[in-house]
Parts: sequence; structure tokens; C-alpha cells
Amino acid sequence: MTQNNDIRQALNEQGGFQVWWRLLRPHTLTASFIPVFFGTMAALYFHGEFNALLFLAMLLASMLIQIATNMFNEYYDYVRGLDTEESVGIGGTIVRDGIAPKTVLNLAFTFFGIAILLGVYICLETTWWIAVIGLIGMLFGYLYTGGPVPIAYTPFGELFAGFLMGTVIICISYYIQVLDLTSDIIWLTIPIAIFIATILLSNNIRDLDGDKKNGRKTIAILLGRKKAIYFLALLFIIAYGFTAAFIILKMLPLESLIAFFSIKLAYDVIQKFKGKTEPIEMLPAMIATGKTNTAYGLLLGVSLLVSYFLA
Repeated sequence: MTQNNDIRQALNEQGGFQVWWRLLRPHTLTASFIPVFFGTMAALYFHGEFNALLFLAMLLASMLIQIATNMFNEYYDYVRGLDTEESVGIGGTIVRDGIAPKTVLNLAFTFFGIAILLGVYICLETTWWIAVIGLIGMLFGYLYTGGPVPIAYTPFGELFAGFLMGTVIICISYYIQVLDLTSDIIWLTIPIAIFIATILLSNNIRDLDGDKKNGRKTIAILLGRKKAIYFLALLFIIAYGFTAAFIILKMLPLESLIAFFSIKLAYDVIQKFKGKTEPIEMLPAMIATGKTNTAYGLLLGVSLLVSYFLA
């Protein structure tokens, strides 16, 4: 119990409403908000189309799916014995707050259900093909930690997260506004997909030792902590490199240069990781990665909004 209290104090965990708030893992939700925002702003910039209700429905559905995925992660990692009272980076509602595992699982399915209802509305306004894509996305959300071979236990977690939460969500958000999809918008998803992948990579770097003991084979484990941090830095460089190329090729407006103001945050992520070996020490780096994604995505989306009104 003393050790449990020490962890709580170190993580500044409190009871009451905050128990359920932590279960949502709010610092990770930038990975669902940013793609919807950028895809919608791209539709406005390229086609002058914006449907507020579709935007809000897509935003809420995406966030609910991610929250449900976080809950499945909490449940199945507990069932498999990966999460303990000392685990950092989890909601801790099961192992530290005593919330029944079944409650967490039921909440996850409930959020999936609400997301499906929102998806029905989106399909009624656009096309039922969205339902097929949405259900596939939800399936992978469940399989990320559920199923016989969880994606999170393989080297492909970052790839799936970046593609599904970055490329796919951006393309859907764009498509439901204009009922069209171009090769340009697919290319433009790459930097945000990479930034989303870095959130998961940062998480896996922090959890490397514990994941290794439990048989996971993440990229961070295969590379080792030092090389994984270098790889994280390389991903940041590639993402900004693509952004610069898109501006030069006029696929993005000149105003998109403001996205480079987020570089300082990306640099800080690497500095916060250097020399750290304990999960609690690396938690600030993990949080900073999410902030980098938020800053980059918001600035890029705002640049499209500003450019649209200046045109």
C-alpha cells in the first residue's frame, strides 16, 4: 500500500472524478482530434466546404473510438498481468483505484456503441462506405491489445497507429465534407501520421523494460532505448522534411511555415529522453510528444484556415 501511495504521489493522482478522467488518458486524445481538424481544414482550403455537424460528429466519434481503445488497453494489459500498481502511463483505474475490470470493458464497448451511432449519422449524410472503413478501424482498435496476437506486442504498432489514426481519419474527415478524395490529400497525411506514430514510439521507449519482460517485441525493444530515441528524432526530421517539400511544391500554402514553430517542442522531447532510464523519469518526454503533435497539427490546420480567408 505504501508503494502504491508513492506512485500516486509521484504521478499526482487523486480520487473522485479524476479516476475516470485518467481512464480516458486525455493527453493521448490529440491523436484523434488533430487528424479530424486537419482533414476538415484541408476540405475548406481546397474546396471551400465546411459542414459543422459532420465535423463535430466525426470528431466525437474518433475521440470515442480512441478512448475505447485506451480502455481495452487498460483491461487486457491487466488481464495479461502487464499492468501493476507501479505501472506508469496507464489510467491506473484497475490496479490502483480498484475499479472492476468488467466495468472498464463495458465502458469501452459502450463508447464503441455511441461511435457507431454517430457513424450512422455520417453515413446517412454521405456514403455507407464510411461504415465499412469505420468498422475496420474499430476492429483494429480492439485488436491493438485484444485478440490472440495483440498489435501492441509486435513491431507494427506505430505503423498501424499512424496509418489508421493519421491517414485514414484525415481522409475520412476530408471526404465527408467534399465527397471526393485526391492523391494530394493522401500525401499530406504523411507528416501527421508520423507524429501520431511518435506518440506510440515514445510510450514504448518509456515502457521498454517492462514490455521486454512481458514478451513484447516493439520497435523500441528491437532497437534498444538509445537507438529508439535516435529513430524518434529521425521521424521528427522526416515529418518536417515532408512539410517543407509540400510547401515548396505548393501542395501547402506558404502560411504553413508556421507549423515549424513546433520544432522546439520536438527537440525538447529528445532532450527529455536523454539519460533517462526509469519510466517515471521519461513520462515528461511522453507528454511532450503529444504536445508536439498538437502544436504541429493545430498550426498546420490553422495555416489552411488563414490561407483560405486570405485568398
